[in-house]
Amino acid sequence: MRIGVDVGGTNTDAALMNGDEVLASCKQPTTKNVSDGIIKAVTTVLNESGILPSEIQCVMIGTTHFTNAFVERKKLLEVGIVRICLPAAQGIPPLLDWPEDILTVIGSHRYIIQGGYQFDGRLNSPLDEQAVINCAKDLKTKGIKTVAITGLFSNVNGEMELRAEKLIRQELGNISTSLSHKVGRSGILERENATIMNACLADLSSHVVNAFRDALDQLDIKAPFFISQNDGTLMTADYVEKYPILTFASGPTNSMRGAAYLSGVKDALVADIGGTTTDIGMLANGFPRESSVTVDIGGVRTNFRMPDVLALGLGGGTVISSDENSHLKIGPQSVGYQLLEKSRVFGGDTLTTTDIAVAAGYADIGNKSKVVDLPSEVIEQAVGRIHQIVEEGIDRMKMSADPMPLILVGGGSVLINRKIEGVSEIIVPEHAGVANAIGAAIAQVAGEIDTVISYDKIGRDKAIEQAKLEAIEQAISLGAIKESIVFLDIDETPLAYAPDGAVRLRVKVAGDLNITAISAQ
Repeated sequence: MRIGVDVGGTNTDAALMNGDEVLASCKQPTTKNVSDGIIKAVTTVLNESGILPSEIQCVMIGTTHFTNAFVERKKLLEVGIVRICLPAAQGIPPLLDWPEDILTVIGSHRYIIQGGYQFDGRLNSPLDEQAVINCAKDLKTKGIKTVAITGLFSNVNGEMELRAEKLIRQELGNISTSLSHKVGRSGILERENATIMNACLADLSSHVVNAFRDALDQLDIKAPFFISQNDGTLMTADYVEKYPILTFASGPTNSMRGAAYLSGVKDALVADIGGTTTDIGMLANGFPRESSVTVDIGGVRTNFRMPDVLALGLGGGTVISSDENSHLKIGPQSVGYQLLEKSRVFGGDTLTTTDIAVAAGYADIGNKSKVVDLPSEVIEQAVGRIHQIVEEGIDRMKMSADPMPLILVGGGSVLINRKIEGVSEIIVPEHAGVANAIGAAIAQVAGEIDTVISYDKIGRDKAIEQAKLEAIEQAISLGAIKESIVFLDIDETPLAYAPDGAVRLRVKVAGDLNITAISAQ
């Protein structure tokens, strides 16, 4: 018996599940105080189902708070930046290509220190411990509360980052620290960027996680809770407090996981149409396809894992207007969570895509008499353009010209009522409107190994087998049931610039959460 919650910018969705069965679900407007929206949504599903708070064994929550905070430059801390790399990697200093508006928020407290490893984990230069101590003392005088530590090839060997963390805490006490080998992958600049982004969210992460705890306390739910990350798997609340960046884009990921679960289709396109945007992604074996390129978030390049999702300015609250030539214009502006006040079918005076769906006769929402005056040519043109926007997005996401199934989820899925080119069939599963909450509720536990290894030294088969075992052990340590673990991805990338047959090897596994064992702890 578990509850999935997804806190979005427009709505907070909740779904109560007993095993594979959805007992109740609901949508509530997201509130300024995040805990209020969660309390309302969870209370609704408990009341509808007649389930007592004491019967809930686990709660899974997805949130967009951290993504929005970074993109909007809100509630961020100044960061102390420590790069362990000398005499290498000094040509490009930290923060070189960051937007000016965020630099004014997080500052430019940068320290480049001797140390680091080579690609295969061998020592490149020893850590200058005195330089770490000196930088810690300087940070103390500046009143810095969070530090980002990045080491040369620390994704292969994280020992120096851990040692630097210990030295810094000896000077600064229990300060917030972010270690790059816990966040990013190969590529020191992008990994460092991701680590700095994570560090500046330290205060907000503590606030949000405590708000989640308070909400569950007020609901008298004593069960453990987890927060979904952007690969469709779970993190403990304590881990999210330390690494909030791993939740970036978890909303679309939850929707895609929920779409696969509700439809029973594991390889398909997914369009999650919300109040403001449409997120289009690709399912591969039931999980979102990961982006294979450097990801730009709020103007900053990073290399930590992110789903390959295309966001379009089309949702149920998207505003429809005319340009100076009287041509129909759809979005990207949206009334968002004010749909129930501003949309014409709800008594407002703003024409939205929801009004068009009602006027066209394929959505029964609000008061249809409010849109009977719309000219038929305007309705037809708007309907055609809405479907065209989705078609163009699907073309951009597909890897081949072959038609594929399209799963529609989200509250705005009512906008689509016609054939989409390039799609073999359109699937709108039951409970599609709360697929994101269901995706959170069914999230699994992952284990991932991403390392650079020499095949010449230990052999390919042995290297892969060793990485598989490490990934499985990691998943088990995080709460996965051993018997349920499956391999999601094994990726080998030869590194032509490195000697000894060096290969970047990535192995990822996932398994079901052992709720019974966790509840007993």
